[in-house]
Amino acid sequence: MIVPNAKRLAHHGDSLKMLLAFAAIYLVWGSTYLAIRYAVETIPPLVTAGIRHCVAGGSLLAWAYARGFRARREHWIAGSIVGALFFLVGHGTLHWAEQHVASGLAALLIATEPMFILALAWASGQQKISRISAIGLALGVVGVAILTGIELSAKNASLLGMLAVLVGSLAWAAGVVVSPKLHLPTDALARTAVPLVCGAVMLLAAAGITGEFRGLHWSAISLKSLMGLGYLIVFGSIVAFTAYTWLLQRCPPALVATHTYANPVVAVLLGWLLAGESLTVRVALASVAILAAIVLIRRGERAVEPHAAAPVDKIESYEQCA
Repeated sequence: MIVPNAKRLAHHGDSLKMLLAFAAIYLVWGSTYLAIRYAVETIPPLVTAGIRHCVAGGSLLAWAYARGFRARREHWIAGSIVGALFFLVGHGTLHWAEQHVASGLAALLIATEPMFILALAWASGQQKISRISAIGLALGVVGVAILTGIELSAKNASLLGMLAVLVGSLAWAAGVVVSPKLHLPTDALARTAVPLVCGAVMLLAAAGITGEFRGLHWSAISLKSLMGLGYLIVFGSIVAFTAYTWLLQRCPPALVATHTYANPVVAVLLGWLLAGESLTVRVALASVAILAAIVLIRRGERAVEPHAAAPVDKIESYEQCA
């Protein structure tokens, strides 16, 4: 009688861990867009991103080293390439743009990343585009056009911020496509930590070059910004990334990647509820179009020949998160 009870308790324990891990990547990553907005209100954007990834990446790398991982030269080279695409450009542009773009809109624009992945994988010969995926791409373009049309119609300077988010999404997609060809660590924790540390160094260097440190007034940093930065470090990076790598070891990548459906919805709702961001009919239509595009693209990926879809399956574990 004791053994079945022990097995039952273990099963319930695993189920609870699974639930909490999915809650982390669904809800926490969705909420980080609002945290970024709060952080960059009084902390320069590159400094914000650099400190965030330095602390988070350093903590994860120390953890990996305690488990026996030792980085080699090839790991740092690969980490520098991925870190530049993911964090210097991908997150650097996002943090900068959220000074000018609502957090919900930024999350919706970041959701275009699977579309860029498909297009780049097709251009590099790694992926075929099925009819369903083509429809998804077209629908995604419509969704982005609806979003950017809001700013074009208003002749608002935030259009530049929206374009910056799209550049960051494209850079992240490029990192996803090239990362399988690079000699990143095989250890899941180190595979996350090394690019984070490399990206953090680049972000802090860029902050120095652009004069962000000279313009930083520590006394002017608000408590809200500090709390936003702390949330990004602890929950957005360490907790959620750890949950993400844990899930990838136990669930199909396609299932874990469903966080890309939930994150924009969470970000839009939180921006509306907590930050007074507008939730108009156009934003709702764009949300539906972009999320439907992601669904169609994923269905289209599964519809193509197995040998053509394999490379994309391998890189699905690098879906963008904020």
